[in-house]
Amino acid sequence: MIIEALIGGVLIGIAVSFLLLFNGKVLGVSGIISDLINKPIHNNYWRLFFVIGLLISPFIYNLYKPMPVPTITTNNLMIIVGGLLVGLGSRYASGCTSGHGVCGIARLSIRSMIATITFISFGALTVFLMQRVFV
Repeated sequence: MIIEALIGGVLIGIAVSFLLLFNGKVLGVSGIISDLINKPIHNNYWRLFFVIGLLISPFIYNLYKPMPVPTITTNNLMIIVGGLLVGLGSRYASGCTSGHGVCGIARLSIRSMIATITFISFGALTVFLMQRVFV
């Protein structure tokens, strides 16, 4: 499992570097998806291919190694509320964990460091509340 994480991290680093080097863009998935939805398609081919790559990569991985089967132990309402809160948080933070956590910290952006600390802190708080308080 460690080698897969290492390979995945290297591939993310290469993708981030290529996007910045060749497109002058910082990789942030929420921004890429937002622009794909809100801008004309002829300006968005690279974004479309990026999202398609995100969607098909688990299936490609599964050809070589079986994917773990996730078990969801909460109800659909909690999943929907959680998704909406993540979207709201990424909008307020002007980016998501991929943009701030991977690219922003690598560029030594104070704003991204604060955003990432906030994401992680609220994620830990949410896990604590869901496992210890709202059981």
